[in-house]
Amino acid sequence: MFGAEKGNGDRLDGRDLHIGIVQARFNESITNTLAAAAMRELQALGVHPDHITLVKVPGALEVPVALQALAESDRFDALIALGCIIRGETYHFELVANESGAGVTRVSLDYQLPIANAIITTEDMPQALARQTDKGVDAARVAVEMANLLDDLS
Repeated sequence: MFGAEKGNGDRLDGRDLHIGIVQARFNESITNTLAAAAMRELQALGVHPDHITLVKVPGALEVPVALQALAESDRFDALIALGCIIRGETYHFELVANESGAGVTRVSLDYQLPIANAIITTEDMPQALARQTDKGVDAARVAVEMANLLDDLS
């Protein structure tokens, strides 16, 4: 055990953190809202706006390679992956959802860098609209909490 356990409220201080965000442009009306919500919450948690880097890529399958480039820069305490995959009539939905998720996880583990995965996968546009703001906020909170947790563990 690492001493007294801290609650997540103790780890939601983003004042000294640098956060990178990778946003997929596909379903951009949703991903723009995800990004705006994440950036507002990061700032509410104390992350300075100059310490937030936003990178846009074509779609969810391109998110992991951009995350990897940010991780390799060694400039960030945590990253956020944003995207929106809506089920269609073909197997492509499963391929994109599974591969983008696996890529995000791989980058996080390979670089020992927390990545909040907010690439949302939904059955339809109403589900995406219902989740876009809350998932952006959640991603910001996860990124800050995990950056502080890993700092505490090192």
